[in-house]
Amino acid sequence: MKDIEDALSVNEKELMEYYGYKGSIGKTRIKFKILRSWILHCLAYSSVHSGFAVYIQRARGVKIGKNCHICPYVQIDLVYPQIITIGDNVTLGANTMIFAHINPTANLFLKKGAYPRKVEPVIIKSGAVITPGSIVMAGVTIGENSIVSPGSVVTQDVPDYCVVVGNPARVVKKIEH
Repeated sequence: MKDIEDALSVNEKELMEYYGYKGSIGKTRIKFKILRSWILHCLAYSSVHSGFAVYIQRARGVKIGKNCHICPYVQIDLVYPQIITIGDNVTLGANTMIFAHINPTANLFLKKGAYPRKVEPVIIKSGAVITPGSIVMAGVTIGENSIVSPGSVVTQDVPDYCVVVGNPARVVKKIEH
């Protein structure tokens, strides 16, 4: 049980350092910040109205351009939504997940070893289409007018005007423009 308590305090410390919070007031602020993000996420997650989902995700801090379409059941990072940027005319299909961080939350051996918390921006450029069931990992840029095929796991940048497929996603086609 001590390892779990230690891991939780390490996670809390990492979050407080990232957001520049200190002391017991900082601990309270971080908890309210995540609670607010989760409540807003829940509203956007099950919304069938794309405009409402976009509005709520913007309220969470996600930078979203014009004319975007977000289907129901899209999960955008709960802890670091403000480092995700989505360009104009982007489509996010149902059950898409976008993560701006990777964290072996409960495993101090991994966390303090070769797999520390990774927090990196995600950029989805204008015109991109992320189809249902896709996963976009931290630090990835999806190129302009590119398509991520259903169920793909994107772990590396996707060039502009490309179609990617698979796990891990790989370029299978260039789109003529």
